[in-house]
Amino acid sequence: MPHIKKKGTSGQAKNFITRTQAVRKLQISLPDFRRLCIYKGIYPREPRNKKKASKTATASTTFYYTKDIQYLLHDPILNKFRDHKALAKKIARSLGRGEVGDAARLEKTGKSRISLDHIIKERYPTFVDALRDLDDACSLLFLFANLPSTSTVPPKTIALCQRLCLEFQHYLIITHSLRKSFISIKGIYYQATIHGQDILWLVPHKFVLRVTGDVDFRIMGTFVDFYTTLLGFVNYRLYTSIGLVYPPGFDVDSDEKGGELDAITLEGKGIGSTERIKSQVNKGNGQEQVEGPLAENTAIQKHADEIARLTAQDANTELDDQLMQDEAPIDTIDEFEVQGEGADVLEQPRQGDAEAGSLFAPYSFYLSRETPRQPLEFILRAFGCKRIGWDEVLGDGAFTHDESDPSITHQVVDRPPVIQDEIATNGDQEDSEIGSKPARGGRMPGRTYIQPQWIWDCVNQGKLLRPDLYAPGATLPPHLSPWVKPTKSAYDPTVPLAEQENSEEEEEARSDEEEEEEDGGLQDEKDEKAHGGLIENVDAMDDHGMDVAGADSEDQSEDEVFGGFASEDAREGDKDEADATDDRSEHQRELEAEAAGLPYTAGSRSNGGLAKAQRTKTAEAGKKAAKRRKEETEELERRKMMMSKKKRKLYEKMAYSNKEKDDEAKRLKSKRRKLDQAQIR
Repeated sequence: MPHIKKKGTSGQAKNFITRTQAVRKLQISLPDFRRLCIYKGIYPREPRNKKKASKTATASTTFYYTKDIQYLLHDPILNKFRDHKALAKKIARSLGRGEVGDAARLEKTGKSRISLDHIIKERYPTFVDALRDLDDACSLLFLFANLPSTSTVPPKTIALCQRLCLEFQHYLIITHSLRKSFISIKGIYYQATIHGQDILWLVPHKFVLRVTGDVDFRIMGTFVDFYTTLLGFVNYRLYTSIGLVYPPGFDVDSDEKGGELDAITLEGKGIGSTERIKSQVNKGNGQEQVEGPLAENTAIQKHADEIARLTAQDANTELDDQLMQDEAPIDTIDEFEVQGEGADVLEQPRQGDAEAGSLFAPYSFYLSRETPRQPLEFILRAFGCKRIGWDEVLGDGAFTHDESDPSITHQVVDRPPVIQDEIATNGDQEDSEIGSKPARGGRMPGRTYIQPQWIWDCVNQGKLLRPDLYAPGATLPPHLSPWVKPTKSAYDPTVPLAEQENSEEEEEARSDEEEEEEDGGLQDEKDEKAHGGLIENVDAMDDHGMDVAGADSEDQSEDEVFGGFASEDAREGDKDEADATDDRSEHQRELEAEAAGLPYTAGSRSNGGLAKAQRTKTAEAGKKAAKRRKEETEELERRKMMMSKKKRKLYEKMAYSNKEKDDEAKRLKSKRRKLDQAQIR
C-alpha cells in the first residue's frame, strides 16, 4: 500500500510559519522577536495562498520563512534575551519583597550589554556589501542627530549619532568623495562615491522638530542600535585605509560652543608617535597622496621606489617611458553626444576627486547669519574651500568672524538687498573706508555676493556658474534634482521652449493664441461700441436733459456741404500724397505676407484679408494633422486587434501612463509660454 502524504507537511504549509508560531518556537516575547528580526535582517514574507500556508490565516496574518526562524534558534543574542528576562523577574521579586537596594543593584550590575559585532560580520561579509547598505543607515542617524532629547530618545543616543555623523563627514571632506546635493522640502540630499559605490542619504533641515506620539521610537531605536554599530565599523575601515587614527579626537568644549566639524581632531599614524594632520589627505583611483606630517615619509618612499625601478630597467624601457612622458596629458573629460533623435543617451563620465577638491579651493567664503551654516560649511569644505568665516552667533570654528576681512572673496547672503537711500534716511548709513566694517545692508568693494543656491548648482554641474544670476534679490534659476534626467517628451525648464516643441504643438499653440486674440478683439469692439454709444447719448443732451440730436445733425450736414476754402491744386496734392501712402502700406503688407509664407492676392490687400489668409492656412494645417492622427489611430487599433488580451491590457496601461506624462508636459509648456509672453509684453 503506498504511503499516504499527510496534509500540511509539504508545500507552502511547510515553507511558511506564522508570527505566533515563531514566537512560541523561539520562547521569547514579541518585542524581543521584533528586535531579533531587525538585527538579523529577517522580514515578513507573503505566500501565494494564505489558506494553503495556514488554515486559520486571515488578511492580517504575518508569515515568515520557516528556514529563517530555524536560523534564529542558534543565535547568541537569544541567550542574552533570556538572561534579561530572568533578570527582570529577579528585580520584580526584589521589589515585591521591599528590597529596593537589591533591585537597584541588580539593575545596575546584572544587565549585560548586547554586542552586535558578530551580526555585522554575518550580514556584510565584504566591505562593499556594508557600503551598499549605508543609505538607510546615514539617513536614520542624521535624523536622530537632529532630534531633541526626550524620554523616548535619550541624550546619549543623540550624542552618539552626532559624533558618528561628524566622523563620516570628515572622511568625505578629506577624500573629496561628495559628488552631488539637492535641496528639497524634506531636507537636503547628498550623494557620495566611496570605493565605487554611490551612497545617497537625506539630512533634515535645522528646524525645531516636534516628537509626536504616533511614532514607535522603540522600533526606530532598535534600528539606531544596529546602524550605529554598522557606521562605526565603516568609519574605522575608512579612516584606517587613508592612514588616520580611529576614533579621532573629540573636543567637548568646541562642541558645546557649536563647533561641530571643528570639534573633531584628525590624527595620523606617524613613526613612533601620533601626529595631528593639519592638511588634507587626497585619495583617488587607488593612489594616496598625503600632505602634511605624512607627506615626507610618503615622498621619500616613492622616490626610493622610483630609483630602484629605473635601475632595473634597460635602455629601451627608459626610452619608452621618456617618450610616454613627453606626450601631453589630456585633462579634459570626454563627453558622449546624442547622434540622432531617439538614440540612446549614454551616461557622462564623472568628475574625479581632483576636480571636486579644487572647485572652491582658491576662494574664501563668508556666511551671513541668515544662511544655513552646517550644510554650506560641509559642502564648501568637501569641494576644496579651506577658509570659511561666519558670524559669531552661528558657533565656533570659523576662519574669521570679521565680515570686513579683505581676504574674503565671496559672501553668501539670503536676504533681499537694502536700498542705500533707505539706509541714509534712517540714519544707519555710515562712512565706510577700506577695511572698515560695512554698514547694515552695505557691500564691500571687490567682493562677490551670492545666494546659497549658487553653491549647490555649481556642485551639481561641476563648474563655477555666473554669480550675477544668483545675486541678492535676483530671480533664481530653477533648482533641479541632479538625479532626474529629462526624457524625450518631458518638459525641461533649462531648455528654451522653442527647442522642446514639435510642429504639432507649435500649431496648436498658435491656433490657441489666435483664438484668444480674436476673442479679445471682439470683446474690445463691444466695449468700444458700448462706450461710444454712451458718449453719444450724453452729448445729445443739453444741460437741462433735453435731446439736442437735431442740432448735431444739422451741424454735420453743414460740414458735409461746406468744402473749405482750399484751392483745387491743394486738393490734388493731398490726393497724390494719400495715394503714395496707400502704395507704401500695400508694399508693407506684401512684405508681411511674404514673411508669413502666404500668397499676396487682391483679396489679402487689407489687414483683414491677411488675417483671413493666415487663419485659412492654420485651418488647413489643422485638418491635415487631424487626418494624420486619425490614420495613426486606425492603424494602432488594427495592431491591437492582433495582440493577446494580456498584452493588450499591458499596452493600455503603458499608453495611459504615457498620456498622463504628456499631458503634464503640455501643461507645463503652456504655463511657460504664457510666462514668456507676459515678460515680452
